[in-house]
Amino acid sequence: MKNGIYIIGEEQLESCAGVIRKSFATVAHEFGVTEENCPGHTSFIDVERLRLQFKRGYLMYGYFSEGEIVGYISLNKNSDTSFEIKNLCILPEYRHKGYGKELLNICKSKVKELGGRKITIGIIEENIKLREWYTAYGFIHTGTKKFEQLPFTVGFMELYV
Repeated sequence: MKNGIYIIGEEQLESCAGVIRKSFATVAHEFGVTEENCPGHTSFIDVERLRLQFKRGYLMYGYFSEGEIVGYISLNKNSDTSFEIKNLCILPEYRHKGYGKELLNICKSKVKELGGRKITIGIIEENIKLREWYTAYGFIHTGTKKFEQLPFTVGFMELYV
């Protein structure tokens, strides 16, 4: 298998869950997210949640390096023209190589192909570095919401394609 992006099959979900947990663990640590104060956070995702998303028709992509999954993204259809990106992540040791941008580009192309016009995403609002990364890619900040069960504020962003 050549390095690059491939569609994820159901048999790869266990590996993807591990990549997601390991990738989001750095964010959880940085922002004080624990299993006690936020059990539903992505850093604690299990394969069952991914299986449910797979069965619901989420489009899932993995970034592979030397045959191993090192990055992940999924795309969920909100409406005929709007799609949401979920769980974009790259393992810490593979960051800053452009893999995240490549995964975003795949989703952008797929949304256009499916007749969509908008991509949305929710992030930890306090994660300024991540918000700036998405802004540099062309996303615009559309608002925030504080959920009682979350120890952070959710920031919403969108990109028109």
